[in-house]
Amino acid sequence: MSSSHESQSILIVDDDHVLRSRLVRAFEDRGFLARGAADFDEAVKLAEEDPPELAVLDLRMPGRGGLELLQELRRIEPHTEVVILTGYGSIATAIDAVRLGAVYFLPKPADADDILAAFDRGRAPPSTDAHDPAAPSLARTEWEHIQRVLSDTGGNISEAARRLGIHRRSLQRKLQKLPPKQ
Repeated sequence: MSSSHESQSILIVDDDHVLRSRLVRAFEDRGFLARGAADFDEAVKLAEEDPPELAVLDLRMPGRGGLELLQELRRIEPHTEVVILTGYGSIATAIDAVRLGAVYFLPKPADADDILAAFDRGRAPPSTDAHDPAAPSLARTEWEHIQRVLSDTGGNISEAARRLGIHRRSLQRKLQKLPPKQ
């Protein structure tokens, strides 16, 4: 990053306190005026007091999620650039996020450098390069879907297996494997 970020404001919104604090510190270390919010209401309050130039939003939070917050931030300040972070990536959700005004959609885990690169990629003109990143593999998509269903069931493996239509032990075996690469 050759440009200075001195005094550029960024709002980090994630219900995970450790991740949010780590990202706020990392952006402060890079010269940003960084603030953190744990949920929709806190983020809206901060944005109304002082609209951020950049925002990083967790897609799934208790209560109102990242896509709703994206729309509200765009209402408060249409020029705020937004990157959506999620542990539950899906192509459909990424399309929704971009359609609603996000500059990029980034899977977790992501650090400050990943996020800055996402803002840069989001500002770049669309590439015509045949080497664009491919869609996630089927294995990756399956793993993300399993994680989402597991989250929706509050970590209940038996209920998640029932919703997925697979045997509980099959689900347990899948969960023991590392997540596939993109």
